[in-house]
Amino acid sequence: MKKILIFAGTTEGRRLSECLAKTGIPHTICVATEYGGIVLKPHPLVKIHQGRMDRQEIGTYIREGGYAAVVDATHPYAEEITENIRTVMENTDIPYLRLKRETGMDPDYDQITFYKSHEACAEALKQVKGNILLTTGSKELGTYCDFEEVRNRLYVRVLPGMESILLCTEHGIVGKQILALQGPFTEEMNEAMIRQYQIKCLVTKKSGRTGGYQEKLEAACKAGIPVFVVGQYEEKEGCSFDEVCQKLGKICGQRIGQAIEYEITLAGIGMGNKENLTREVSLAIENADILLGAQRLIEEYRPRLEKKAYYTADRIIPYLKEMQREDAVSDTKKVVILFSGDSGFYSGCQALYQKIQNEIKEGTIRATVHILPGISSVAYLAACMGESYQDAAIYSMHGKTILNLAEKIRQAEKTFLLVSGVRDMNQIGRLLLRAKLWNCMVVAGYRLSYPDQRIMTLNPEECLTLREEGLYVCLICNPDAKHKKLSCGRSDAEFIRGKIPMTKEEVREVSISKLRLHQGAVVYDIGSGTGSVSVEIAGLSDDIAVYAIEKKEEAVTLTEKNREQFQLENIEIIKGKAPECFAGLPVPTHAFIGGSGGNMKCILSALYERNPDMRVVINAVSMETICEIREVLEEYPVRNAETVQMQVSRAREVGSYHLMQAENPVWICAFDFGNGEVNRDET
Repeated sequence: MKKILIFAGTTEGRRLSECLAKTGIPHTICVATEYGGIVLKPHPLVKIHQGRMDRQEIGTYIREGGYAAVVDATHPYAEEITENIRTVMENTDIPYLRLKRETGMDPDYDQITFYKSHEACAEALKQVKGNILLTTGSKELGTYCDFEEVRNRLYVRVLPGMESILLCTEHGIVGKQILALQGPFTEEMNEAMIRQYQIKCLVTKKSGRTGGYQEKLEAACKAGIPVFVVGQYEEKEGCSFDEVCQKLGKICGQRIGQAIEYEITLAGIGMGNKENLTREVSLAIENADILLGAQRLIEEYRPRLEKKAYYTADRIIPYLKEMQREDAVSDTKKVVILFSGDSGFYSGCQALYQKIQNEIKEGTIRATVHILPGISSVAYLAACMGESYQDAAIYSMHGKTILNLAEKIRQAEKTFLLVSGVRDMNQIGRLLLRAKLWNCMVVAGYRLSYPDQRIMTLNPEECLTLREEGLYVCLICNPDAKHKKLSCGRSDAEFIRGKIPMTKEEVREVSISKLRLHQGAVVYDIGSGTGSVSVEIAGLSDDIAVYAIEKKEEAVTLTEKNREQFQLENIEIIKGKAPECFAGLPVPTHAFIGGSGGNMKCILSALYERNPDMRVVINAVSMETICEIREVLEEYPVRNAETVQMQVSRAREVGSYHLMQAENPVWICAFDFGNGEVNRDET
């Protein structure tokens, strides 16, 4: 049976040994120290050679061993031993594999300083005040201890072997300055040491994830202390763990190093209190190997392996990939990712679920994934109040603006709002007062499910007085709710008017109908006047963006007043002359032209240039304007064209009689720009 020789000195070397043993391949591991042998798992197929060897001894050992392959898995900074092994292997026909450690990425932390050598780093430490945590090992200890003002402030973390401890004492490091511990060290353990020993600077080597490099930097970042990194190690030559396993598998005729699989659970944990977890979620957390989520959500739990405050796909997916590459021995790992509230209710769960599924399909992550629901804060607050929520409007203010929120509240008897904190509660008070929704009652749930839970009934003014930061959810009850109109049709009397002409109610309804609007439409209201058309369009859907374009100061002011009166935030007012003011605006899908200022030809030309496949509706009150429209349209491909003339008469009372009073006739011209069969109806 073929045998493998491993020169170990890293976590990767030990893992490779476990992997070979699990596959049934005999092998020898060479370690330099007694401690290096102690940390290896005993196995009948594993032979351990302990002690340092020079180049000649390495050559003799390899030649006499009859090995099918040699793997160099020594530490990246152990350059001398690697050079000796490589030189010996050049004179043999035995396959040589260098197991490369992947270093990972540096976190975004502006207090990291790199030094080319230990000497340069030690010199820089003379200028640092306070205690220093040295995590570079015991071999280079003498360099730092040469400076007494540095040595007296050192806390040295070394392996708990006699060789390391003796080196510490030889260099004057004694007592509590020696932290003899075996890793790996989590971010939390590193941070605890930093705080326990009042560390003001951390010194490390960039030796990869399995060397705990990332955890050290993240702990230092949290503690706000500088990090001195010796060397910017990046090993370019060599093979990854998977590549070494594949090559050894071919040499030995066996499959080696199947990477772990994940059982990923995306779990909603309700408001945060453990008592409100579903039994299924509680068991998932209890059995988790790895726990991920926002710091607030994971801090109470202790998974079997580690936990990370990762809750976005750009952190979680690279982490899972890296863990999967590094741990090719273990059985399936259970990964639980926590989300506040209910996983299917205004949660980031669905987006992450889809991204993980995409990675699984592409084969970059080997995993199964499923979702467990939690209790939403809306359901919890409703239960506390004895209230239903199936008949309520529900929105989330978490990190976003809800368009036309005042109108939504105006139209619903009950509105539940998920809010980010006390600032949002203050904002709700201001919004209700500005919209004149004075009779609304706000029921605020503060830190629901926790011992200091409070449920407060507030009026809009009292919302402004809240100052206590924390988790809130609220219900707004509106006794004066007016059901949302299912079409446009505000009466002319509802608008603030001046001397500026306004598109009349019946003409607005027909014109907007001819626009054939859809969700996501971008509408230019050119010559907005009082803003009546903009208001009607914006009120149809929050997903429609309206740009009210007007050059007259008085008309701009009226549009602003009407936008404010109806609390419509999806109207943006553009003061300027069309078409010059189109620059910088989103590409329109629709345009309503209520007034062109004699510039119709230029406006239509600019609209066609911006989107040659849009819908346009034009109102005209003079034959000259109609003639101009017809002439201009001959220059462009149009389809679905139609022109109608409206004559509206309204009844007015004269004594005991009702007489019809005619409004000016209006022509409504509607068409689509674009190639295709031309269909022009004559007026």
